[in-house]
Amino acid sequence: MQLLTLPPSPALATSIRATAQVFEDPKSQALLAHLQQVAPSEASVLIIGETGTGKELVARHIHNLSGRRNGPFVAVNCGAFSESLVEAELFGHEKGAFTGALSAKAGWFEEANGGTLFLDEIGDLPMAIQVKLLRVLQEREVVRLGSRKSIPINVRVLAATNVQLERAINAGHFREDLYYRLNVVTLQLHPLRERPGDILPLTRHFIRSYSERLGYGQVQLSAEAERKLVGYGWPGNIRELENVIHHSLLTCRDGLVREDDLRLSNLRLERQDEAPAGHSGSPPASGGESAEELLQRAFRRLFEESAGALYERVEESLLRAAYRFCHHNQVHTANLLGLSRNVTRTRLIAIGELVVNKRRGPEQELDNRVVRLSI
Repeated sequence: MQLLTLPPSPALATSIRATAQVFEDPKSQALLAHLQQVAPSEASVLIIGETGTGKELVARHIHNLSGRRNGPFVAVNCGAFSESLVEAELFGHEKGAFTGALSAKAGWFEEANGGTLFLDEIGDLPMAIQVKLLRVLQEREVVRLGSRKSIPINVRVLAATNVQLERAINAGHFREDLYYRLNVVTLQLHPLRERPGDILPLTRHFIRSYSERLGYGQVQLSAEAERKLVGYGWPGNIRELENVIHHSLLTCRDGLVREDDLRLSNLRLERQDEAPAGHSGSPPASGGESAEELLQRAFRRLFEESAGALYERVEESLLRAAYRFCHHNQVHTANLLGLSRNVTRTRLIAIGELVVNKRRGPEQELDNRVVRLSI
């Protein structure tokens, strides 16, 4: 069995990243074959997949199979920083470039020189930074914030996203030229529910891993528990599976994980590709109307009863409804609406669904930044 795991890190305890990946299911085996073909090249790769499907693990495997394997692998979450700090973190800054810049600092591109830079959640980058990123990719050099001197770089860029960038381009949130620059090779990671052949191998890996950490002996999985795991939809993908197994080992008895030990989430995100034919996941509409027909009828009624200025009201209502449907989870709301998490967060703040601490200064943000660097 081909197993990929992330290097041990204290940050993984609170991360939503997948910490393990296997390639047992036919879809995963096809992905692995494609990955092995493109990894030795210098081509940019765009990795597409839902949160928790193992995008960073795939990026690390590409790096390890490439000629850059002896160089650094730098993983960066583009959604982890405010717009005011992204440029300094990405391209570096000189002393005094902004308040709190007490010394010069290399950016992610310089840290990854000679190796691979993995830009996760690339769809969350602000448009102004996208322009500068495109120039760096074209010119193969960076200019630190507060400097006019260009620094040559030799970096292979791998990018990942959990949103459909084509929709973001149409909505004006992502540059088309940057998309084509990044998308030389595309790797589509299927969600766990679409590759059931990976569920039990991953389960056994997590059972072994957590049994060792907890000091347990051998732990078995009952047949009923196996059926329950394979039949579940896994909205949180591999990370959710890991959490479920960790919890089950804390509650199981006699070295056997039973069906009742598996605490599965009640969260269900409605996805168009999941709904069985003739079933939308909601109670049937009166008169046999589809959800689309009901929506069109609601629009007609709004048009007839309102004097105008409907766009903002409809957009706000859609955002509020989606946010509440997703149990106030920003990532799931962004996925449901096809937006980036930064755009979703900004709009939720604007309509009062999210409250931010305005007293938090740029110095605090700089001190609390989270950067994952691994060589």
